[in-house]
Amino acid sequence: MNNLQQALNSSVNLRQSLLADQKFQNDFYACIDQIESAFKSDKKLLLCGNGGSAGDAQHIAAELSGRFILDRAPLFAEALHVNSSYLTAVANDYGYDEVYARMTEAMGRKGDVLIGLSTSGNSKNVVKAIEKAKSIGMITVAFLGEHKGEMGKLADHVFQIPSDNTARIQELHITLGHVLCQELESRIFA
Repeated sequence: MNNLQQALNSSVNLRQSLLADQKFQNDFYACIDQIESAFKSDKKLLLCGNGGSAGDAQHIAAELSGRFILDRAPLFAEALHVNSSYLTAVANDYGYDEVYARMTEAMGRKGDVLIGLSTSGNSKNVVKAIEKAKSIGMITVAFLGEHKGEMGKLADHVFQIPSDNTARIQELHITLGHVLCQELESRIFA
């Protein structure tokens, strides 16, 4: 098998695994119910991650604050890394581990939602953001790989992709993000 065939085969197998996992699906829709309720109560969604997971966080935020499929009003969704001046100032003054926790403290309010994305579950800055979010009374969600890590021990909702392959995990994270966007649009605006 060549690399493309291996990647596609691995992706299909992971998707089939989640397709057969009714508990994963039920938990995911229960999480969407809470996020829908938050948005309907004029709350916001914050997202964070590092590297490719930061890109996924920003992608999901853009689909919600812009539009996904429907032409509709924006929802308040923001990736916490998009202000580079803030990011570099806080990293310089307090350390990189604090960048998301401080922004969560500044922006987050009780009843808001924080989604942290990490293939390892141990990204210290995302762990600290989840800790801060919980202290505020926010709903916390973790998109992870096969290992829960510290994030999986803390978050209210934990969604593990059963793989240790970073690329495959991130592909499924963005699939979850797209389903989240589609469900929220259809429930809130259709």
